[in-house]
Amino acid sequence: MENSIKGKTVLISGGTNGLGLVTARELARMGAQVTIVSRNPEKCAAVAETIKVVTGNPVEFIAADLSTLAGIMQAAATFKQRHTHLHVLVNNAGAMFIRRKLTPDGFEMTFALNHLNYFLLTNLLLDVLKDSAPARIVNVSSHAHEGASIDFDNLQSEKHFAGMQAYGQSKLANVLFTYELARRLEGSGVTANVLHPGFVFTGFARNNGALFDFGMKLIGPFIRHANEGAQTSIYLASSPEVEGVSGKYFVDCKEVDSSPISHDQGLAEKLWQVSMELTGKTA
Repeated sequence: MENSIKGKTVLISGGTNGLGLVTARELARMGAQVTIVSRNPEKCAAVAETIKVVTGNPVEFIAADLSTLAGIMQAAATFKQRHTHLHVLVNNAGAMFIRRKLTPDGFEMTFALNHLNYFLLTNLLLDVLKDSAPARIVNVSSHAHEGASIDFDNLQSEKHFAGMQAYGQSKLANVLFTYELARRLEGSGVTANVLHPGFVFTGFARNNGALFDFGMKLIGPFIRHANEGAQTSIYLASSPEVEGVSGKYFVDCKEVDSSPISHDQGLAEKLWQVSMELTGKTA
């Protein structure tokens, strides 16, 4: 496993906490050249230094707000200024919000951070990924996509908002996006896979106030630690076993089937087109 990632260039979004931090640390330990992306520059610097101390491998960081189009474009542009290769992109940054909140671009925060972020950052980096082939794209989704649907008439939850419903929709969008991306990347040498990390005890969803934070702490002993939850991300980023495997959904480092609606190619194509329009992507 180590030989397949050693010396490779890796970019991980949401790399200062939970799954992203563990993924960054372990890939750095394997010898990868890791760059993490997160909003807070001080936290990015502290995490990068900690990983360097623990692994002996320097880690770069890019401070950018991935809930905004400008932040995503900044992150992609900064990475390209520093690097001519990208062998692994791990789209990990995400959150759940129990109250409707809009980004500066006017998008509902859950949809913007959890889906449009993945979509735009990936598309902005596709040229360098293709030039670096064989390369991999790893998208972190959730079992929350099961039972969810995509409501194009309420995509920004402007008519009705429910936190878990918005989150489930965004996680279904991750799976649909991955499958459509894999179809479009056939023959390019770049693979795209998506995963469910399990119900993980991290800082996730702790942004929703004291009561929600207290509830997360109560159930903490019954859910996974980030070290365990990150194993599938690490596996998909580094293992020779999945070299050339694309358009699949993984749980516990094993390929499993995702929800029936996630295989609707027409739905995936429509979501792709709408996402292009929302992000201003033209190619």
